Amino acid sequence: MVPVLSPGFTSSSSSLVSPPHQPSVSRQMSTSSMQSIADLLVTASSSRLVESNAEVYREEGLRHAKIKLDARQYKKPLFAAQLLEILRKLHVRVWATAAIAPTDVVIHKVSGALTNAVFFVSCPSVPAAHTVLLRVYGSSSGCLISRPRELHILHVLSSKYKIGPRVYGTYDNGRIEEFFDSVTLTAADIRDPEISRWIGARMAELHSVDIESVGVPNPTAGEDQHGFDIAVNIYGWLSAAEEVLALPGVSEATRQELDLPRFKAEWARYLAWALARPHSFGSRRVFAHNDAQYGNLLRLRDGSEGVDEHRQIIVVDFEYAGPNPAAYDIANHFHEWTANYHGAAPHILAPARYPSAAERHNFYEAYIEHAAMLAEDPLVDAAALEAEVAALDRDVRVWGAASHAGWAIWGVVQAREDLEAGVDVPEFDYIGYARGRMAAFRAALASFDI
Repeated sequence: MVPVLSPGFTSSSSSLVSPPHQPSVSRQMSTSSMQSIADLLVTASSSRLVESNAEVYREEGLRHAKIKLDARQYKKPLFAAQLLEILRKLHVRVWATAAIAPTDVVIHKVSGALTNAVFFVSCPSVPAAHTVLLRVYGSSSGCLISRPRELHILHVLSSKYKIGPRVYGTYDNGRIEEFFDSVTLTAADIRDPEISRWIGARMAELHSVDIESVGVPNPTAGEDQHGFDIAVNIYGWLSAAEEVLALPGVSEATRQELDLPRFKAEWARYLAWALARPHSFGSRRVFAHNDAQYGNLLRLRDGSEGVDEHRQIIVVDFEYAGPNPAAYDIANHFHEWTANYHGAAPHILAPARYPSAAERHNFYEAYIEHAAMLAEDPLVDAAALEAEVAALDRDVRVWGAASHAGWAIWGVVQAREDLEAGVDVPEFDYIGYARGRMAAFRAALASFDI
């Protein structure tokens, strides 16, 4: 997606960097357009009394500022004044103590989407005030994303495992995060053999995270979904999807093509079959990112001097992270090879771009070897490695169908805002995206002969 447009990431832009091929939007406010700083802060304080019914998300161990931002007003002096007050209340280094006026603040808009609006915030006149990332939650994300869980996961991963950006603190409808001097990977980058191996190693590291440490308990005995997020999410999103398809803006042909009653039966049959397969390395329950598309993968600009090469890759956007089969996370990443979110039809995937057998083998090899190292297991010999690669590839094929199913239902739910607003030509065709993913799920189901 233009990071903004891809699944799960309606703000892949939150990738913490501005894609080099995207037009950037930045501004520095002129003094002539400003009220006095004192007046602004008084206004900012009083404006907090006029808030929507949006929930406030907080996390133990993180500072919180009782201020609400309106992302649509980011060009206004009031927005900069409120933002400075947040940075001070959160004790963000230098920002909290330096004499910075709203006129000194540069706000660079990276994206605006249904689940997030993302900005880079800098102060060129005070170089020691490092750039930070500002995230303003969207009003339409509640039925797809658990903000409290996302915030907890992000905090634990950054503070305990040094994975992902540090969270400096929260405010009433968003949070302030660490900014990485990096570039977002492109569709071409993830196909590079060396970078693909780095991504494989990084994914193995994420899959080694203790699930319970990020607040996700083990499933109870006999739980038929085995505690996999993809199953929980699909069942949780279906009612919202049914409501969307009942809207007057949806054609009868679309309702019949997606056919959610049929899908429910197909999904139940598929899931029972997938869960009944023998347990394997690829089917093990791990903490997964679940949205490893190229817009959510960064490469540090300053290289990797003194650290392992694969640590040049920074993974961001953990909105959909949670327990899933390891093969599901890998399969989902491979499906993202087929996407071009900057093309003329960003909602259409190109199956011909799915990684070849050699490209998959390259990824699997790095993933398996790094997982063995993290588990302090002896590295397997060549024959054993090949057997493990073949088994993992089978698991990826199986769980790749679940990726199609999940994003199909997600696409329907995401279409609500455009449909209710009567948008004839949406920026991203969520319904078209859902139709493509649903067709791919059904094609995979037919190939399994179940």
